[in-house]
Amino acid sequence: MTLTRPMLALTGAVAVLALAGCGAGGDSEAAVPETATGSLEKLAAEAKCEPNMQTDADEIRQAICRTGKEKYILATFATDRGQREWINSAKDYGGYYLVGRKWVAVGHEDVVTALRDTLGGTLEIGTDHSAH
Repeated sequence: MTLTRPMLALTGAVAVLALAGCGAGGDSEAAVPETATGSLEKLAAEAKCEPNMQTDADEIRQAICRTGKEKYILATFATDRGQREWINSAKDYGGYYLVGRKWVAVGHEDVVTALRDTLGGTLEIGTDHSAH
């Protein structure tokens, strides 16, 4: 079968639409900002938090932040692998995780969902042990 120019153009258009995700996502995805990056202090400033440092080590820096009456943990990591290992271990304890590149915020669902509007990131949910 010989490909003609119109067939190539149609194939190209279909590929572009497929790669662009035409019709996928929705308004909720469009509202999420680009994922924030930077030091714990920079992320805390963007989240309007005055971090109460708990751990200040080479591999992980961790602080408690408050938003209104709620508090959450904000942590930054030296490596992507260290971050993923920490999240995988922590998720055994349940909870809600807002994950960015080399950082994570952990707290109640409403807190991390609200933080997502500021910091971007991906929501992950820990293991639910309530049925046990």
